[in-house]
Amino acid sequence: MGVPTSYQASSAAIQAGIPLTSLDEHPSLDISVDGADQIDDKLQAIKGGGAALLREKVVASASKRYILIADERKLTKRLGEGCPLPIEVLSFSLGTAVKGIERLGAKAVVRQAKGKLGPVVTDNGNVIVDADFGEMETPGKLEAELKAIPGVLETGLFLDYAQIAYVGTKDSIIELKREQ
Repeated sequence: MGVPTSYQASSAAIQAGIPLTSLDEHPSLDISVDGADQIDDKLQAIKGGGAALLREKVVASASKRYILIADERKLTKRLGEGCPLPIEVLSFSLGTAVKGIERLGAKAVVRQAKGKLGPVVTDNGNVIVDADFGEMETPGKLEAELKAIPGVLETGLFLDYAQIAYVGTKDSIIELKREQ
């Protein structure tokens, strides 16, 4: 059984005949597999390109084993290099939260929807802000500072969640393991 992290994933799973459950029914998961928007050699990652980062982080935290998958274009030496950080923000606090994010040194942009006017609205009813901090020196410190901003609900920094990552290249698959 699977726990979907978005309406889109739920719909695709139903169409594929995958039985679904919830974290209420199964609060501890054996394994989770998810994609990454960017990943470094220590398996620290940026996620949130699909705007489901809050739910994905809840599922990751409930998983005994968390595996990331990506292609070689997603590998980086330092998080943030050419990849903005998605941040889920409470709609009510959007203006003040964006100002707070910018005070931390980012160029922050409210992600706009495609096919409709207005911002991307998450399955939780919140808004995604894409914050370009450039290369991050201390992602853990940045995450703590972001979460201290009223209205910031979650960041796309997935730090110390994954034990293994599989990275596809043109010729092979590279397995990366986190040092314990």
